[in-house]
Amino acid sequence: MLDICTYIGATVMTVMALWRLPALRYDEPERRALWACASGFAAALWCRVPAVKSALDSPITDLYVLVKYLTSIIAILAVLRYITAIYGKARGPAGNPRYVETSRRVNRIAHGCAFGAVGAMVILFFTAVDRSRPSTEFATDHAGQWGAATFISILYIYLASATATCTFQWGRAARHADTRLLRIGLALMAIATALYTLYSLFRIVTVWAPTSASAPTMRVVADTSNLTVALLWAAGASIPSAKALSARCTAWRALHALYPLRRDLMSAFPDIPFQPSASRLREWTRTSPSLDVRLDQWTQDIGDAVEQLRHYATPSLLHVAEDVTAAHPDPEPAAEAYWIKAALHNARSGQRSRLPVRGLRDKPLSDIHAEAHWLARVQAVYATISDRQLEALLAQAAEERDSHHLSDQAAR
Repeated sequence: MLDICTYIGATVMTVMALWRLPALRYDEPERRALWACASGFAAALWCRVPAVKSALDSPITDLYVLVKYLTSIIAILAVLRYITAIYGKARGPAGNPRYVETSRRVNRIAHGCAFGAVGAMVILFFTAVDRSRPSTEFATDHAGQWGAATFISILYIYLASATATCTFQWGRAARHADTRLLRIGLALMAIATALYTLYSLFRIVTVWAPTSASAPTMRVVADTSNLTVALLWAAGASIPSAKALSARCTAWRALHALYPLRRDLMSAFPDIPFQPSASRLREWTRTSPSLDVRLDQWTQDIGDAVEQLRHYATPSLLHVAEDVTAAHPDPEPAAEAYWIKAALHNARSGQRSRLPVRGLRDKPLSDIHAEAHWLARVQAVYATISDRQLEALLAQAAEERDSHHLSDQAAR
């Protein structure tokens, strides 16, 4: 069961690392640091998977231990770099707060000591650690041996210092977070690093003062602790990003909903869009511009096209459309959909009005997402209007126009 959980944890961290892989394209230290941290944790967890462990141990006995520990150092270094990049970017009038300066100092020391720690661990691993036979649980099997104890102590003293700094920084940031989602994410990451700090201290004690627990028992404790810490950190790092992911999904759904309406309008007015319309597949595979920018462009394109339709709509068309849709479950967007469909038909037929009519009614839309939601409601009705309904609407609008014309002539 533990092996299955380790597979799952390693897969989750790998997916997270792949998700953040685009960060390498940007010159943003915090995004690159999160990717490096996820990659380091993923590599460390994969080293605990039995199949990977056996593959690494084939050329060199217990090589998985060295790889696992070195990737853990990389992950913790990335976490420290992330903290330094995120907090205290802007220097206030009185300089950076003491906790920011302390974290930066720890980060500089950690990076300076990393090369020395890695070099010492590699030398000790190949010279002072007894690797005459493969270990079931490295720390327990080598407990009391000065070479292995020193090797492990270098790692866990380094990790305990770094994770304690992370715990303090994230715990403080969680208390002062602006949103509940961010507060939860920071709290989970603080809990993860706090657990890893305690685990590191526990390992230092047990390697110098061996316990009576068996190697398999200690392996369960070690793997469970590392898996729990990795998953807590992954959840904490992902929760604040969930809001951005949700916004992206919302924008994608809005683009998907608006595609038919924009396609029809842009085919009638091809000079309006900055980016010409393409097939649905091409639109879904575009990587530039971003979804929010494209959604903003699309709503503006639709708005500009609707403004052009004023030159092809009859004065009574909107009134007739509102009468026709009065019993519709969503009458206001339905009236706009009928008006757009009828005016677009006239534009395609070349039936231009002598003077532009009054446009659609103003709506209290607060932002681009509200406007996109409204247009999606319009599109939902627009897609259901049949040719027979359109003909009936145009005929009724023409009759009302003629009756108004006759009334005006009689009045004159």
